Amino acid sequence: MIMEKQSRTRNSLINIITAVSGQGIGIIVSFVARIIFIRQLGEVYLGINSLYTNIVGLLSLAELGVGTAINYSLYKPLAENDIPAIKSLMALYRKVYTVIGFIILGIGIFLLPFLDMFMKATETSEIPHKHLIFFLFVLNSSVSYFYSFKRALVISDQKRYLATLYRYIFFVLMNVLQIIFLILTKDFIIFLLIALFSTVLENILISRKADQLYPFLKEKDIEKVSKETTDSIKKNTVALLFHKVGSSVVNSTDNILIAQIIGIVAVGVYSNYQLIINALNIVIAQFFMALTASIGNLGATENVEKSESIFYKIFFLNFWIDCIISVSIFACIDLLIGSWFGNHLILDKLVLATIVINFYIYQIRRTVMTYRDAYGLFWNDRYKALAEAILNIVISIYLGFKLGLVGIFLGTIISTTITSLWIEPYILFKYGLKRSTVTYFKRLAQYSVITLVASLVCSYLVSLFHFNGFLGFIQGVVLSVVVVSSVISLLFWKTEEFQYFKKLLLKFQNMILKYLKTSRS
Repeated sequence: MIMEKQSRTRNSLINIITAVSGQGIGIIVSFVARIIFIRQLGEVYLGINSLYTNIVGLLSLAELGVGTAINYSLYKPLAENDIPAIKSLMALYRKVYTVIGFIILGIGIFLLPFLDMFMKATETSEIPHKHLIFFLFVLNSSVSYFYSFKRALVISDQKRYLATLYRYIFFVLMNVLQIIFLILTKDFIIFLLIALFSTVLENILISRKADQLYPFLKEKDIEKVSKETTDSIKKNTVALLFHKVGSSVVNSTDNILIAQIIGIVAVGVYSNYQLIINALNIVIAQFFMALTASIGNLGATENVEKSESIFYKIFFLNFWIDCIISVSIFACIDLLIGSWFGNHLILDKLVLATIVINFYIYQIRRTVMTYRDAYGLFWNDRYKALAEAILNIVISIYLGFKLGLVGIFLGTIISTTITSLWIEPYILFKYGLKRSTVTYFKRLAQYSVITLVASLVCSYLVSLFHFNGFLGFIQGVVLSVVVVSSVISLLFWKTEEFQYFKKLLLKFQNMILKYLKTSRS
């Protein structure tokens, strides 16, 4: 057997708890590392680090979305314990990802002579060894593809917690070593070499763990992937290419535009906010990715009515989490930036508002995107992603020259609102859940109004109470959590979704109490 038939709920909870705990530790370590980085290397290298990260993010377009397509194809054979089919898919996965790794490396080397075009001409001479630095970024990205196919099997088999555990153990060790060597040497190249070594070692160990869990991966009698499965993967890969282009352009071009229009130092200033936003994005992404395999299993084994019921429960939880975090960011993040990095690195409140709106819009789409991925509905909205990418570049460039940072972020808000925000749920409900979208959009509007009002109220209260420094940040976050949770509890107390999570929380509480009672005796 591949795995015991554990409940979807149990697997999801283990995945979520591991992901959130790991990222919580990761956030703390990242902040300490960022403070040391700024003090030892300065804002120019901070900007370079963020810029090159975004450029390498665009190189991931070479992946074409084939990984997601194969992951989707794994759900059914995993649910049915079809080992020959799994072996065939994993062999295909390995071949494809090896090719992708070399393609990314090749494109990265090709870009080396053109690095100056991504920065203002006056800033290019300030950075020594910039070509070697970029090559190390590219190498770090490409080598991960040579091993990640086995990680994908662990994740698809509802054991994401194992991959998460390995990820954060190495993340912490990597950051500790980077901090030590930054203090001792102030050398950015050594900093990047440590990251490369960590990536290689982490992937080797998770691959060995996969071999232990799935010994059949070493077997040589591998059947050819069926024509039906191959056709499905090809079709989904073509569709996911559009999605990959869209998401890469939307998520990876802001820093490039900021570097070109405003300057590399502005990239560094924004990157401090980005560090926090990305950390929160990863926490939430881990939460929903932990659910994806279970939803895929649900879609393969249950009826549409049950899937829809669970969808609205997850969407409600999605809103609650998104509302708390968005409100806390808007009301309190400047206190954190000022106390940790310096008041001179605080952005204008209007710029912050556009950052938070972008964050909220992206996160409120999580439930729909998770269901879309689990249902494999990549083909149906493929052109949406391309339209969003084109609109984002055009609007962001135009508004960036007109309004600066605010304009660049507004471009993302506008392009996403007129494409993904309504097309994604339309496709999911039409082809996946086969239900009307009226209820969904009513709830989306309701949730958004509550978040907007709560953001303004909590921001006013934080300024009214004169919260200051890191302690003020903690007080502001606690205030935001209490206000948001109180409002949501009052408004949604009688709903099916609220009562479901109330019962789930009580059940979890009883499990802990029972465990504590047993351990004492």
